[in-house]
Amino acid sequence: MPRSTNAVSSRRKRKKILKSSRGFYGSRSKVYTVAKNAVEKSFVYAFSGRKIKKRNFRSLWIQRINAGIRQYGKSYSEFLSQLSEKKIKINRKILSHISMNDPDVFKKMVENVYSK
Repeated sequence: MPRSTNAVSSRRKRKKILKSSRGFYGSRSKVYTVAKNAVEKSFVYAFSGRKIKKRNFRSLWIQRINAGIRQYGKSYSEFLSQLSEKKIKINRKILSHISMNDPDVFKKMVENVYSK
């Protein structure tokens, strides 16, 4: 019995890789074997890039909260420990947004946290 090749699915697989490699330089977007390696590597970079993006945004939020709280003579770590002590659950993203865009609300929040 002759060997059977499934040309339809093989072509579909190659087209999918070449479509993913559009915009790459030179043979990385034209030659299948080279494009396959480039696409696999790009997926690795994309995966790790998503993790790095989360890390960078978290550090940005922390810097913004710290800058906002320093105006009142307190530090970021003191502020967050006081928030958890008072059982105020608010994430860093929202806190940084408030400190940047609503200084009056942030001031009231600081006063509530540090009032006895």
